Amino acid sequence: MSSHDAVTDAAPTVTSDKRRWIALAIVMTAAFMDLVDATIVNIAIPSIERDLGASFGAIQWITAGYALAFAAGLITGGRLGDIYGRKRLFLLGTAGFTLASALCGFAANPEMLVASRLLQGAAAAMMVPQVLSIIHVTFPAHERGKVFGMFGAIIGLGAVSGPLLGALLTQWNIAGLEWRPIFLINLPVGIAGLLLGRKFITESKAPKALRLDMIGVLLVTGALLMLIYPLTRGRELDWPLWGHLMMAGSLVVFGAFVAYEKYKTAKDGSPLVELSLFKVKSFAAGIAVQLTFGVVMGIFFLVWTLYMQVGLGWTPLKAGLTGVPFSIAVSVAAGMSVQKLVPRFGRMVLQAGALTMVAGVLLYLFEAGRYGSGITSWQMIPPLVVMGLGMGLIVAPLTDAVLSDVPKEHAGSASGLINTTGQMGNALGLGLVSVVFFGVIDEKPRPQSPAEAGAAFTDAFQNAMGWVAGVLAVIFLVMFALPTKPKQHLEGGGDDDGDAGVVVGKEPALTH
Repeated sequence: MSSHDAVTDAAPTVTSDKRRWIALAIVMTAAFMDLVDATIVNIAIPSIERDLGASFGAIQWITAGYALAFAAGLITGGRLGDIYGRKRLFLLGTAGFTLASALCGFAANPEMLVASRLLQGAAAAMMVPQVLSIIHVTFPAHERGKVFGMFGAIIGLGAVSGPLLGALLTQWNIAGLEWRPIFLINLPVGIAGLLLGRKFITESKAPKALRLDMIGVLLVTGALLMLIYPLTRGRELDWPLWGHLMMAGSLVVFGAFVAYEKYKTAKDGSPLVELSLFKVKSFAAGIAVQLTFGVVMGIFFLVWTLYMQVGLGWTPLKAGLTGVPFSIAVSVAAGMSVQKLVPRFGRMVLQAGALTMVAGVLLYLFEAGRYGSGITSWQMIPPLVVMGLGMGLIVAPLTDAVLSDVPKEHAGSASGLINTTGQMGNALGLGLVSVVFFGVIDEKPRPQSPAEAGAAFTDAFQNAMGWVAGVLAVIFLVMFALPTKPKQHLEGGGDDDGDAGVVVGKEPALTH
């Protein structure tokens, strides 16, 4: 489609009945692919570690690198779609994601895999923000409720199926490829998405898209790298002085970022981050919740995988199946919280979610200590279900609660920032695994037997879960600054400032 065929948000287009549903299937498949790819990797981590001889620092970067690149590019990806066309950026992102998946699948060493994961995260940042924008201009307002309901179901399915699919593909060891099919499976899906997307997706642009803020992107990405790189590498290098200096320096760079954003706002009104949003108490509190909740998820999912597969010696399939009740509980609670509970009880639902997660974590801590290396999948189900129910009560309504008091013209910027913050928290949590998990293992003599290894990993798991419980308690307190009863926000996330391409608010960023 040529550029003069593109439509703007000011005049939403509706393609012929059959074509728009095919377009919907294409963009939902892309969103599903991204979500699965973010969750599928954790379960294969021990297999990657053995096959490539990867250090634990490299393992953290294989997961954190994706989250970091995704976070750094999300808002820019949305802006690029607004300026140059959502279809164009969606296809470019899908092509990049597919290529990066191939590079991941054929990685010859840990360094190549880390680099490919960074590329994959950057491509996802171009692809994912376009999904809801394309839906917004493809479907009329009266159909969007049904469409976004379907989108939510796809997200739930991705959260459930990612770890299980990863476990099956790793366990089956197709053609002796071990963990590699978890990435290679994206190739046929991505190629089909490209071919069909070119034909069935309608091009669209924002009526008045904001300019790019590349200096802002570079400053915030640099600050995050200066914080996370020493965290993941410090343990292996015995915490050198330069690592501490880099982490301290990251605060200076964050300060420079804030100063530049103020300058950029005054100069042309198109900063990467709309700083005035932080004057809205509920938004500032919600961003703090999103960041810390991302940290919790980053720590938990990696530590949990290592505990089951390395510490307890379980197969990927056994570990993957053990996680299914957790994922189902998240999906069930998420559906109930949005439809029935939040309209009636408001922020109390989110706070109940935080306390429920704390209860699940404490139960898990108790069981890990009581049963040690002999713990079974069945014994893990009760704490996992309790944790899953708590997480579901938080993830689904959090975006609406955070956006509740945000001015309509900044809804797009705010939504993009929520998701970016969640990804940043996730990357930070994965970096902190060095401290809260591996730090405990390093304090003990090198295990000589599976029983000793199991005991060391159980102790480390308990320490990490103690930190998770503490952070969740802080999140509960911060939630008091959220609105008592969130207002219903704009359906579909469209906004008036030309930033609709940033809106990915219904996708829980913390699943990455």
